[in-house]
Amino acid sequence: MTDAATPGAPTAPASPTPDPIAALLAVLDVAPGAGPDAFTAHNLPKPGGRVFGGQVVAQALVAAGRTVPGGRLPHSLHGYFLRAGDVATPVELGVERLRDGRSFSARRVHAAQDGEAILSMIASFQEDQEGVDLTEPAPEVPEPEDVESAMDRMGHLDHPVARFWTHESAFDVRHVGGSIYLGPAPAPEGRQRVWMRAKGALPDDQLLHRAVLAFACDQIMLEPVLRRAGLSWLTPGLSVASLDHAMWWHRDVRVDDWLLFDQTSPSAQGGRGLGATRVFDRAGTLVASIAQEGMVRIPA
Repeated sequence: MTDAATPGAPTAPASPTPDPIAALLAVLDVAPGAGPDAFTAHNLPKPGGRVFGGQVVAQALVAAGRTVPGGRLPHSLHGYFLRAGDVATPVELGVERLRDGRSFSARRVHAAQDGEAILSMIASFQEDQEGVDLTEPAPEVPEPEDVESAMDRMGHLDHPVARFWTHESAFDVRHVGGSIYLGPAPAPEGRQRVWMRAKGALPDDQLLHRAVLAFACDQIMLEPVLRRAGLSWLTPGLSVASLDHAMWWHRDVRVDDWLLFDQTSPSAQGGRGLGATRVFDRAGTLVASIAQEGMVRIPA
């Protein structure tokens, strides 16, 4: 999230919003490109005209997943955001087959526009296997039905960024203890907990659900940095951009059911901040771990 909503008069959105779930599924359904293991994808519109980073990560993961042997799902990815993307330009995805072992497959994906890379990512896939099964317990938090949503907080604002994160978003986002959309937290702290789920049912496709999780998490990964620094998305002159992204999927996940994001910010320095997240399903099982470093700049 690199644009901040500006408060405005409490008016209804200016125009009807297309089905956000259908729009999300459309951009993740990457099409065959020119050449073997090449794919092409389109972009969701976004205020400011820059491609949403989580979208490109999810598209790259889907493209890589379409080249691995059947039955292998992604268990980790590591990617670098290299340039800002333009929403008006299709994304070209090139997949390199690094290795297919007896139970693991590795893929490198470059996402490019006009011949210039905007993302470089490596992902690893694994067959379902038996092994040691351990998990940390989920924290105690209010149920999602008892937490204010982004729609409750900003849905009345007729502003393009507010609409993007409410009416146009495919996700219902609920910050435990309040969001930092329109102002800083009452007290700076380095922990944030967020409930999130897709606004509608998704196909029963585990690769897709893992890709959608990669898409969804990018909008909140750096918020613990802002929260701990006493900042909000409305801080004047704030500039935020994702630099790199790492994910580990521990178990199957369904993004159309409630997921709890337990987030911290262990460090910020040199114009960069690190966000770390554990993702639990509603039953309290750890399904994924995520880390992202981003540029976080404010005027001196």
